Amino acid sequence: MSRTLVIIPTFNEAENLPGLLQRVRTQDVEVLVVDDNSPDGTGILADGFATKDPGVHVLHRARKEGLGTAYREGFAWGLAQGFGVLVELDGDGSHQPEQLGRLLDRMPFADVAIGSRWVRVGAVMNWPLRRVLLSRVGSLYARVALGLPFRDVTGGYRAYSASALRRIGLDTITSQGYCFQIDMLWHAHRAGLRIDEVPITFVEREFGVSKMSSRIVCEAILNVTVWGLTGLPQRIRSALSATGSLRHDRGPAHVS
Repeated sequence: MSRTLVIIPTFNEAENLPGLLQRVRTQDVEVLVVDDNSPDGTGILADGFATKDPGVHVLHRARKEGLGTAYREGFAWGLAQGFGVLVELDGDGSHQPEQLGRLLDRMPFADVAIGSRWVRVGAVMNWPLRRVLLSRVGSLYARVALGLPFRDVTGGYRAYSASALRRIGLDTITSQGYCFQIDMLWHAHRAGLRIDEVPITFVEREFGVSKMSSRIVCEAILNVTVWGLTGLPQRIRSALSATGSLRHDRGPAHVS
């Protein structure tokens, strides 16, 4: 059976990390904490867990460099260590480790499993209306602009097979923050990977401060717009090709 690595990027999550690590480690998985030199000592806490538990690993970075680079470095570390499945999990406690099995159950059949808030039985808890609207509108805009057939394109609770990450090409992913998840999913879809959505319950953090900012949202809108416009000619050609193939398969119309 493939070894599974859960990657948890952290910056000032000292209140959330201890309980989160304990919950994750009840599963048959290992953990990599990628800490961006948190001033609140999150990295030191992670080191303490790692010294007692060989299934916990820590990757220290010199400064805060963003979610995207944290995951890329975590993926690269996991691939080098021979893990077969690599999972993204937020460090703020919003992703429930108890639902990890839902994603992993799909991995024998899928290349990517997305923990989705916006499919049937999916849910969010304790989110203000503005955050719900931001997530739903953001997903809808990205779906339309990029031609993605998924309901939740911004969620960050995901499992990737090692082969999927290699096919995506991590060096081609350059975006950060809110936009990173859209970028990864878009590349996975374009690579022809099998992607399944799994219902999850997303719970708003109890401790600490959200890293979401207007700059991150603006970056996402700008990038998605640029990607959508540059990719539009290819989508049109693909649609025309599919229409032509369908007509060819049906044969010429009969004229009496």
